[in-house]
Amino acid sequence: MGIETADDAAVYRLSDEIAMINTVDFITPPVDDPYWFGQISAANSISDVYSMGGKPLTALNVVMFPSKHLDMGFLKDILRGGHDKVVEAEACLVGGHTVDDEEPKYGLCVNGTVHPDRVITNAGSRPGDALILTKPLGSGVLFNAVRSGKFSFLELERDTLPSLASLNGPAMAAALEFDLHACTDITGFGILGHLLEVAHGSDARVVVRYKELPFYSGALDMYRKGETTGSNKANRAMVARHHLDMRLSLSSPEEELLYDPQTSGGLLLSVPEAQADDLLAALRQAGVRAAKRIGGVTDEPVGITVE
Repeated sequence: MGIETADDAAVYRLSDEIAMINTVDFITPPVDDPYWFGQISAANSISDVYSMGGKPLTALNVVMFPSKHLDMGFLKDILRGGHDKVVEAEACLVGGHTVDDEEPKYGLCVNGTVHPDRVITNAGSRPGDALILTKPLGSGVLFNAVRSGKFSFLELERDTLPSLASLNGPAMAAALEFDLHACTDITGFGILGHLLEVAHGSDARVVVRYKELPFYSGALDMYRKGETTGSNKANRAMVARHHLDMRLSLSSPEEELLYDPQTSGGLLLSVPEAQADDLLAALRQAGVRAAKRIGGVTDEPVGITVE
């Protein structure tokens, strides 16, 4: 598995029984708290292994830090947050590389394994599948709103950061007990951008029910107050170049949520419609309480329908 369908990680077959998953991701701080930064970035990096159906084994720190401008205690807390998530994922943190930079950046290079016949891609959805999302949307605008003073960090820490720092491992473990046809995690391209990848990779049309989409508390209000992100415009332009069928009237702030970039977002799971309710029950039993069915897949021409 390479870059052909813009999937979440590369997969290299080592034998008839083992394939290796390789991925790397790093981000700038979404919040000022270094420990939350480390946790969220690590969970974001590890998620790509889960989304391919794999188990993370080893991780390497990828660090850029302005040592001349920030106390090294901040770096210690960033690395502690990342370490704690790697341990939670039952993987091993085995090293890394650090350079001096003008702005902190942190992430992981993660290696995992999967059986070659059980690789989950973003290109396997089939007509008749239901689509289930495991985390809410809207974190991008909330991060910016905290920076600009429109939204309380305490509220973000209470209602949003625990979800963003949570691993997608329990969700994938539950999903693998079903006929999981496709999966991707929702990150920087927003919900529509990643659904577009699924639609093109699967040669199908994705239908999204807007009223079923879960959003973090406060996200819509922040768009109503004029907050946005640096990625919304590009995400909207990317989706507009393809076949988007908007079948309902949304306000501008409501539309913006469709393009909001996520950090450490949830998994998008594609399973047969008949298994959707049982999967939702299994996800909730696994502690993934925000999971919702958000739409389905049809055999109509490739694209996205929002209804």
